[in-house]
Parts: sequence; C-alpha cells; structure tokens
Amino acid sequence: MEHTKQQCFGVITLAIVMLSSWAVPAMADEFSQEDLKRWESEYMTVVNQGRKVFTDGKLGTNGVACAQCHPNASNTHPETYPKFQKQLGKVVPIWEMINWCIRNPLEGKNLAADDPRMVALQAYILQERRGVKLQPGKH
Repeated sequence: MEHTKQQCFGVITLAIVMLSSWAVPAMADEFSQEDLKRWESEYMTVVNQGRKVFTDGKLGTNGVACAQCHPNASNTHPETYPKFQKQLGKVVPIWEMINWCIRNPLEGKNLAADDPRMVALQAYILQERRGVKLQPGKH
C-alpha cells in the first residue's frame, strides 16, 4: 500500500498533536518545594543584610543608625507607601523616604534605588512589618 505525501503529513501532524496533549507544560506560578526553600533562603539572606545596615550606623557620617529612631523597623509603615510624605512635599515610594532619613538624621548620602543596601533595607523593613494590613496613602 502506497501512501501519498499528504497522508504521511497528516499522520505525522496527528501524532504531534496527540503527543503534545500528553505533555503538561509547567505554569509560571507553579513552584517546587525546592524552589520555595531556595527563594526563602535568598530572601532571608537579604533581610539579614538589611538588618545589619539598619543597625550599624554606617549609612551616615554621625554614627546614628536607622534603628535608633525605628527599633525593629517600628513606625516605618512600608505597607502605606507610596504616600504623601510631608518632609518631601510629594507622594513617594519608601526608598525615597529612606534616603531622606539617610540625608537628614544620619547626615549621609543618598543610595540609588537599586543599590543592594537599599534593597536590603526595604526587605528588612517589610519583613519586620509583615502581616500589617496594606493601606496605601495612610499617614
């Protein structure tokens, strides 16, 4: 029995369709327990770095540490940012307020938004304040 090219193509196409229906593609929001453990470990490493920066007094020039005004990140309210910040006179994300504190009470220089210390500070503050209800715009 002789098959035409069109028949062969049809059989091959059908086989591909059937095989692809058996394969289950990984979804972007599906993670293994190994993934979750690794990511949690990475996150907590940055949180711990943030705690060191928050408490060491080296962000400024006068030895003052963030923790002196905000022990355990108290009264930082990351869950309310972005919000109008009266010290800056505009709506800002939390990293801009952190820089205000570095410039003023700590007498230091701004950190870039993507500076690893800024990322670590935000991670630490958010970790300490976890579980607080999100209310953007709250003062």
